[in-house]
Amino acid sequence: MQNFQVTPIGRIIVNEESVLIKLDLKYIPALQALEGFSHLNVIWWFSDFDTEEMRNTLEVPQPYKQAPAVMGIFATRSPVRPNPIALTAVQIINIDYEKGVIQIPYMDANDGTPILDIKPYTPSLDKVDTPTVPKWCSHWPTSLEQSASFNWENEFNF
Repeated sequence: MQNFQVTPIGRIIVNEESVLIKLDLKYIPALQALEGFSHLNVIWWFSDFDTEEMRNTLEVPQPYKQAPAVMGIFATRSPVRPNPIALTAVQIINIDYEKGVIQIPYMDANDGTPILDIKPYTPSLDKVDTPTVPKWCSHWPTSLEQSASFNWENEFNF
């Protein structure tokens, strides 16, 4: 099996006022020409779930209330996975190009979480006009914007 070396480009900062992506100084020049994009795809490391046991968990008991009794980990968005990599689409509120800080409204990552990469969200590559999902989650919101006001706590068994 081949191993890959991955180096974080920055970290998530979560405080009472905001959620920020803070890039390491080395990567600040990579922000050039992001102006005009409204959203980013953020690739990050589920660092709080990176244990041998969690990397070897391939099935989980019904994580969602209406889901099948057992689900393969690849059918979930769980942080427990063979490679604890996450992908989240986020809205850009502001970019401080000098300090290498991107302000976002929310991200389901903890303070200090390593960021592996960011990419501009482009509808021509990232948007699917008519996606399908299993019946058990077909009542979930159909957009990032709708998800903000959805009661996700009613969906999970944890």
